[in-house]
Amino acid sequence: MLGDMIATRDSYGNALVELGKEHDNLVVLDADLAEATKTIKFRNAFPDRHIDCGIAEANMMGIAAGMSTAGFVPFASSFAMFAAGRAFEQVRNAIGYPKLNVKIGATHAGISVGEDGATHQCNEDIALMRAIPGMVVINPADDVEARAAVKAAYEYYGPCYLRFGRLAVPTINDEATYKFEIGKGVELRKGTDLTIIATGLPVSESLKAAEMLEADGISAQVINIHTIKPLDAEIVINAAKSTGRIFTVEEHSIIGGLGSAVSECVAENHPVKVTRIGVKDVFGESGPAKELLKKYELDAEGIYKQIKAAL
Repeated sequence: MLGDMIATRDSYGNALVELGKEHDNLVVLDADLAEATKTIKFRNAFPDRHIDCGIAEANMMGIAAGMSTAGFVPFASSFAMFAAGRAFEQVRNAIGYPKLNVKIGATHAGISVGEDGATHQCNEDIALMRAIPGMVVINPADDVEARAAVKAAYEYYGPCYLRFGRLAVPTINDEATYKFEIGKGVELRKGTDLTIIATGLPVSESLKAAEMLEADGISAQVINIHTIKPLDAEIVINAAKSTGRIFTVEEHSIIGGLGSAVSECVAENHPVKVTRIGVKDVFGESGPAKELLKKYELDAEGIYKQIKAAL
């Protein structure tokens, strides 16, 4: 059963406040977007530990890198397009290369940014961050997972990229029983005919699509991959062996993201057919988020239709 609708960017802000109460060395940097990234919640609670760097993401990454060498744990926050795109060189050379303990909180990822259009809809960030040696890449599916991911990122020593969305998504995990572990996928639904491996916003839609497939007599396993790097190779290989047919679903380009990571793993370990569902080598466009998800076939019906067509 799906629960409350909460945007994972809100989860990010809430998690930072909770962690800030426990850890004096946690600092938050933002690039004049605190109200949108929800780090304003942290600023209101701990104004002395929040730094607005202005519209200067590249400089913000350098500041975060420097602060990490002084014993702080900085969370550098901006839209995915700016955190991963505009500041790529600084993330790579100032944070990734020296393996510094910086966390990048990237909000407003994917086409569900909506009316802001193609310039702000970052469908390439996972590909960019995956390519940086040693960078952990996390893309949580709901509020419970997002808050747990922020905590895990704080506790992990090294560079982390955390991807959050603008659009509210249903809660699929039970906070009382949920356990987040970097690099470990989660089986949400058992199945025998095929496996849907999803990440981020489309995870809940993939669960709905699996129910639609079940009505057609097709048994679909659903796996949530919240950590795209390091990838949980074990759960992917086991899925390839048990169902023999994999579909990946992501609110990201089908090039370089989850689909590529899973395909690489399967090709090297247990080759089976993989179909990548996501943004198909095109730019997004301006429009209401839910209508865009429908147009790009990333809602439950679109995922269901693409799986049926491929079968």
